[in-house]
Amino acid sequence: MGTIHLFRKSQRSLVGKLTHEFRLVAADRRSWKILLFGAINLICIGFLLMWCSSTNSIALTAYTYLTIFDLFSLVTCLISYWIMMKKPTPVYSFGFERFEVLAVFASTVLAQLGALFILKESAERFLEQPEIHTGRLLVGTFVALFFNLFTMLSIKNKPFAYVSEAASTSWLQEHVADLSRSICGIIPGLSSIFLPRMNPFVLIDIAGALALCITYMLIEINNYFAVDTASAIAIALMTFGTMYPMSVYSGKVLLQTTPPHVIGQLDKLIREVSTLDGVLEVRNEHFWTLGFGTLAGSVHVRIRRDANEQMVLAHVTNRLYTLVSTLTVQIFKDDWIRPTLSSVPIANNILNLSDHHIIPMPSLKAADNLNPATSTPAKPSSPPPEFSFNTPGKNVSPVILLNTQTKPYGLGLNHGSTPYSSVLNQGLGIPGMGAAQGFRTGFANVPSRYGTNARGQPRP
Repeated sequence: MGTIHLFRKSQRSLVGKLTHEFRLVAADRRSWKILLFGAINLICIGFLLMWCSSTNSIALTAYTYLTIFDLFSLVTCLISYWIMMKKPTPVYSFGFERFEVLAVFASTVLAQLGALFILKESAERFLEQPEIHTGRLLVGTFVALFFNLFTMLSIKNKPFAYVSEAASTSWLQEHVADLSRSICGIIPGLSSIFLPRMNPFVLIDIAGALALCITYMLIEINNYFAVDTASAIAIALMTFGTMYPMSVYSGKVLLQTTPPHVIGQLDKLIREVSTLDGVLEVRNEHFWTLGFGTLAGSVHVRIRRDANEQMVLAHVTNRLYTLVSTLTVQIFKDDWIRPTLSSVPIANNILNLSDHHIIPMPSLKAADNLNPATSTPAKPSSPPPEFSFNTPGKNVSPVILLNTQTKPYGLGLNHGSTPYSSVLNQGLGIPGMGAAQGFRTGFANVPSRYGTNARGQPRP
């Protein structure tokens, strides 16, 4: 039998978790209005799809997809309210703002997929154009237009409002802006409505309704059914052109890129931080967009050894907090001891590098007599090293010797030989002390391999 957990929490299913979160959002009064519009939207979509089937109009179908997109925007608005209620967790330490970005990205991509489906159906209809019934065509157009405008202007959708302003303009907005400048030059009072640029969602709703009205008139007058297919292609292209810049912007946010319009400001702040008192270097800086209008970042700051870490941290945070709301600053003091002082491997039992002397020693010619723990061989083609006390030559490699005053052991060397004893006994000792004394290495009883055994007696 397995372990019995008396107070173990039951694991909820995915449907149970979604139901729990929906109840959390529905408890807020601000979401009741969105839920009401969502219910009305579903009813309108049902009627519009029935009228699309009765009229056999693909243009009305393309316009109905805009109403379905309104339903996605309402769901995104609900997610925005849900994010404001949730707090960061250990799993989602930065919060849940990226769910909002993901919702916008998914909504715009689905709208573009619907536009591509309309283009494919329209290409098939050009080969065999069916008859279009105009009985409910105009009614469906005005019902969809009224509900789309009423939804866009009544619900304050912060995610899509931000994306529509931050993303680049679509080709439809640019053409309408050129036309608006010409109109505002004649009637200056309309500049507050048409300039600087119109809401892209309102613009596509009006343009789609205008295309359907033209389709209705041409079919009623001349029975020109091909205009319905042409209007469907026009609505699909306008939908694709409007949603594409928003998809690109939200996709860049999901990829954690730095917004282009804040790069210059961030560079200026980094230069200001590098000039703060005690700061030596600012490196490994990385800034990305966490959500719509929210920047996150991390930076490493190297400071002087005598600088106050808390004071420098407060100044750096104060400078960068104007742009970066979620900031991680790692401060480390300047380290004077570098691991590159020794070019040879160090034994594991050396506890402190400061307990040993570092002096230059010449490399030996015989490569087989070298101990890798004490010296580094020179290249065979290099000239013989020049060596004198306190004046090392250019072909000298650093050697780590034990400080006998602190620890007479710990280098972990092989006690079989001392590889540089033959060099030290050739008059290279300290001046005034004789060549026989040489350097103290902490191994007085270590035998030489050139004629003495472990007890100092000559070999037979």
